[in-house]
Amino acid sequence: MKSAKELQKELTYSVGHISKTNPEMWAKSVDFCEAYKDFLSNSKTERESVSNIIEMAKANGYEEYCPYKKYNAGDKVYINNRNRALMLSTIGQLTVDNGTHIVASHIDVPRLDLKPMPMYESSEIGYLKTHYYGGVKRYQWAAMPLAIHGVIYKEDGSFETLNIGENENDPVFYISDLLPHLAKDQRERKMNDVLRGEEMNVIVSSLPFTGEGADEVSEAVKLATLVYLNETYGLTEKDFLRAEIEVVPAGKARDVGFDRSMIAGYGHDDRVCAYTSLMAELETKNPTKTTVTIFADKEEIGSAGATGLCADYFINYIHNLALMQGVNGYVALNQSKCLSADVGAAYDPTFADAYEARNSCYINKGAVLTKYTGSGGKGGTNDCGAEFMAEMIALFDEKGVCWQSQELGKVDQGGGGTVARYIAEADVTTVDIGVPVISMHAPWELVSKLDVYATYEAFVAFLNR
Repeated sequence: MKSAKELQKELTYSVGHISKTNPEMWAKSVDFCEAYKDFLSNSKTERESVSNIIEMAKANGYEEYCPYKKYNAGDKVYINNRNRALMLSTIGQLTVDNGTHIVASHIDVPRLDLKPMPMYESSEIGYLKTHYYGGVKRYQWAAMPLAIHGVIYKEDGSFETLNIGENENDPVFYISDLLPHLAKDQRERKMNDVLRGEEMNVIVSSLPFTGEGADEVSEAVKLATLVYLNETYGLTEKDFLRAEIEVVPAGKARDVGFDRSMIAGYGHDDRVCAYTSLMAELETKNPTKTTVTIFADKEEIGSAGATGLCADYFINYIHNLALMQGVNGYVALNQSKCLSADVGAAYDPTFADAYEARNSCYINKGAVLTKYTGSGGKGGTNDCGAEFMAEMIALFDEKGVCWQSQELGKVDQGGGGTVARYIAEADVTTVDIGVPVISMHAPWELVSKLDVYATYEAFVAFLNR
C-alpha cells in the first residue's frame, strides 16, 4: 500500500514558483523583457502600438494584405484597421476550412481622453478638460507627471503627431489634488468620488499672453497657450475637434525590486499580451494552420466600434482567405481555435480579502489559463468547454509551458471581461490566457518577468501546433 505522502504527491495538485521548478528560465526572461520594456515605453496609445508593430512586422517579412491576391503557405501579411487595430497572419500549409489558430489581445489601455473642446482658463491657470476612458480609479491620476500623446488633423488635411512629456527635456502635465489640511469634506466622499470626472482637469500653463494688445483680451493664459500651439504645431482651437489626444502617465517602464524580478509600467493590461503574442507570431515560419494574431482596440469600453472586436474585421479576413482558397468560410470559423490573450488579476496579499486564494493566480507561477471571467453568475463571459481546456493543458504540459489557473477574485466581489466572448460568438472555440498583473488598471501596473516569458512560450506552442 502507498504511503500518505506518496498518495498526496500522486493525487493532489499545486503550482510552484518558476525559479524553483524551471530555474533556467530566469536568464531567458531577463533578456526577453528588456525589449518588452522598450516596446511598452514607446507604445502608449493604440496608434503608437499599431505603428510600432507594423514596423517590426515589415522588418520580419510581412506585407500589407490585399484581398484580391492569392497567398501561399508561409506568406506573411498584416491588416491595418484604421491605425488603431491590427492583425498579423502567417498562411498555413492547410486550407483554412481545417481551422486557424487565433491569438487575440488588445492594445487600448485605461487613460484620459481630451474632450472635443478641452482648453479653458480659470484663475489664470490654463487647463485641458478630460474624459476618462475605461475602468479607472480616478484618484490615482492626480498629483503625478502626465504626458500628452495623439494626433491632430488640420483643416488642410495635414496632421500633427503629439508626444510631449516622455523626453527628459520635455515638460510634463499635472492634475491637482486637495491638500490634506483642507480635505475635511473630501474625506467624506466615497472612493469613487474622491476625484470626480469633471475635476480631472490637466494643468498645462500659467503665464499670460504679453504681446501687443494683451490688456484688451480676456483669458490671456489660454491665449498664450494657443499662440504656443499655433507657432509650434500650426494649430488653432478648432483643430481639437479633429483630434485624438490621450493623457497618459509620463515615464518609461522600470525594473522593480532589489532582484529586478518585476516590471512597473503603464499599460501592461493588455500590451504585455500584445507583445508576447507579437513575438510568437513573428517567429512563426511555416505553420500547419494559418495564424491570425489580433491587436484589438476598444476592449476597455466593451470592444465597441469599427476597431473593437464587436466589429467583423477578423471574421471578414477569415472569409476572404476562405474565398481565396475556394473553401467555406463558416466551416473555417467553426474549426478555428483562439487564445484570448488578456491579463489575469494576480493575488495581492495586501488586499487578500478580495481574492479566493485557492482559485487565484500568482506572480512567478506562469501564464494564467482562465476558463471564464465575468461577474456574479458568470455574467458577460465566454465559459470555455472542458474539451478545449483539456486540449490546451495537454499542449502546455507537453511543451513544458509554465501555467496556472485562476478565477477573477471572489464570486460576489466584482468581475470583468475580455474579448473572448466576441471571438466565441463568431463560432470560434476560445479560452483566456495571459500574464498575472498586480494593480491592474492603475497608472503603473506590476508584472513578473518570469510570467511574461512563460506567456510568450504559451503562444509559441499554440501557434506552432
